[in-house]
Amino acid sequence: MKRALIVLLPAFLLLPALAFAADKPATTTAPTFTKDVAPIFYDRCVTCHRDGNVAPMSLITYNEVRPWIKSIREKVTARTMPPWTADPTYGHFLNDRTLTTAQIETIKTWVDTGAKEGDAKDLPVAPKFARGWNVGEPDQVFEMEEEFTVPAEGVVVYQHFAVPTNFKEDKWIRAAEIRNVDSSVVHHVIVFIQPPPTDRPKPFGIIPGKNFDTGKRDAPAEIKGTKVNRETLGYFLTATGPGERGTVFPAGSGMRIPAGSNLIFQIHYTPKGKSVKDHAKIGLFYLSQPPVNEIRTIGVQNGRFTIPAGEANHRVDSSVTFAEDARIWGLIPHMHLRGKSFEYRLITPDGQSRVVLSIPKYDFNWQMIYSLAEPLVIPKGSRLECTAYYDNSKGNKYNPDATKDVKWGDQTWEEMMIGFMTYSLDSQQIKKSAVTEGSSR
Repeated sequence: MKRALIVLLPAFLLLPALAFAADKPATTTAPTFTKDVAPIFYDRCVTCHRDGNVAPMSLITYNEVRPWIKSIREKVTARTMPPWTADPTYGHFLNDRTLTTAQIETIKTWVDTGAKEGDAKDLPVAPKFARGWNVGEPDQVFEMEEEFTVPAEGVVVYQHFAVPTNFKEDKWIRAAEIRNVDSSVVHHVIVFIQPPPTDRPKPFGIIPGKNFDTGKRDAPAEIKGTKVNRETLGYFLTATGPGERGTVFPAGSGMRIPAGSNLIFQIHYTPKGKSVKDHAKIGLFYLSQPPVNEIRTIGVQNGRFTIPAGEANHRVDSSVTFAEDARIWGLIPHMHLRGKSFEYRLITPDGQSRVVLSIPKYDFNWQMIYSLAEPLVIPKGSRLECTAYYDNSKGNKYNPDATKDVKWGDQTWEEMMIGFMTYSLDSQQIKKSAVTEGSSR
């Protein structure tokens, strides 16, 4: 009997231990920076968290990371870093910045077990970046011809600067990035392609909905004495604002800049108490041959709204209908400080409706393009609907003034409702190239 107990007792005691082990990670070794954490940071964080970029600190070396470990744990656990505001229930995106549950647990465990550095031989090679750029070293850079002095105070209307390309032939681009802006006074920059009068952009397969409206507009802008308006400004190339790092078109797509075009820099300056000089530039990344799909970007917008003072959940809608078979490649919702949530829905001709992007907690400080992992195939007659909600109450801590009704306007204390959409038409497809260029970020 005693011999039986000697044999059976250890086996019995192992059962709870084995069950407990099944719930634990495969390894019991505490994570280290070099082996476990650095690969996550290099993949998800250092595009922003490096010297000379938008983030307040670099996360490339152990010594750079170590002072910030408590803050890092807090931010990744709360899923506020890396920033990504799309509801994961809807859609898959090439540039999704979120961490997996396993990655979050690795970072938490690393901090909780002492944030050890680890063996230097385990450290992966740090990613290399073009100095001063996020997307890479551009093929060509265009700059404003002169600096603009932003005054210390007052309201600055949108400024427009024309930069000639002097292209002798059409150029196709796979990416573009705006840089060299002073974020202390620049709210956003949009660069437009202004073709020569002989190559003005034609309607691109879209029928505006009844609630589509461009809103209140300032008087025609002037560029060195030449007036430009919505028709002569050209069409959207790229933009930069809070959270955005550059535009990269998915493989098989690109944007055409016609020969003889100008690039128009439209810049929204916001004075911050001292005079500042600004001198923006844009880097273009070329395709060696035309892509299959020509990209175009439009704003599905509604500027005919009034958000009542004190209203915490005001709805505004806009829509467009596709006059041809098309593909949607990316979506960029845009509102100002009262923006609360934003949703895109696709309604196909058979009446089926589905959400293609939902931003349940819109964050004015993190605006980005949501590049679809696969383009949405859009049958002719489909409708894209956008719904935005606004919080104009005292409960919105970002609200400039909850006592005033709010309408469309260019300035940050006013509001906008734009569901930018990057799309192409199947009828405009170019014969398939022998080489596919372009990639996601």
